[in-house]
Amino acid sequence: MAHFLGQNRARLLILIAGCLFAALVVFFANVTGPAARAADGDPPNAEQPQAAPPTTEAPPPAKNTRMGFFEMIWHVATSAGIVFGGLLLTISTCLVALVILLILDLRLSGAIPPGFVEDFTDTINKRKFKEAFEMARAEPSYLGRVLTTGMSRLQYGLDDARQAANSMTESIRASKEQFITFLATIGTLGPLLGLVGTVYGMIQSFSVLGKTANPAASDLAEGISHALAVTLLGVSISVPAIFFHAFFRNRLIRIAMETGAVADDLLTQMYYNSRRAAANTPPTVEAVPQPVAKTPTPVATAAVKK
Repeated sequence: MAHFLGQNRARLLILIAGCLFAALVVFFANVTGPAARAADGDPPNAEQPQAAPPTTEAPPPAKNTRMGFFEMIWHVATSAGIVFGGLLLTISTCLVALVILLILDLRLSGAIPPGFVEDFTDTINKRKFKEAFEMARAEPSYLGRVLTTGMSRLQYGLDDARQAANSMTESIRASKEQFITFLATIGTLGPLLGLVGTVYGMIQSFSVLGKTANPAASDLAEGISHALAVTLLGVSISVPAIFFHAFFRNRLIRIAMETGAVADDLLTQMYYNSRRAAANTPPTVEAVPQPVAKTPTPVATAAVKK
């Protein structure tokens, strides 16, 4: 994950800046929206039109007062307020950035590059073991890190190399699972913040009912509607967070299993190829020292002549 952030830091910063810009736009729209609607309305002291004289004509049919889709979206967005709206907007921005980051990181082709597997297999079949180790150490993927750890222990036996590779697989999986756990945290915080906002809005609405003898039903219903909108926002954040948590968790399990299986196969091939290469190497024959003939000394030659 650290290597991924190092390579894609610029793209991640642009993504976060874009999300924060969108968050600021919605925030200022949330602040200025109610004021603009209040300015466009009638002044509170304006004279009310006189009631029309009663007529015997049939009353007009009731109009449909149901909100449209975009009107509902605007009502929910402006009902959160500054505090709860800012919190939910920050959480949703982090959720979007985290989902995009995990989509780019947890790819099977990125964890197990097919080209690297083919080149590594061809290299160990040619018995270029040092070159294969350098290839694995230079590969930043999930598989490259596992192979590097396993190959460094291959001199102590295949079982020791497999154990080291499995330990490295679990270590990388745990480091990546920390980011997936943040999705579960967001999925838990969303409804709780929405519930707090709803309870706060309900308290305000019923306080109006307690202070006024005959409160208007429309005012009470509007306050309750604003309070329930906060819960809707919290649940809307929680649903995708829980879905992506399960999705990325299953994908990480699959990537870890595939990486472990491929690494074990490559380590086994390298181990037996190295043993076969050692067995096929002809033993070196040392030169046998030959006996040196002794030359007769002059005293021995004179004794023979006598």
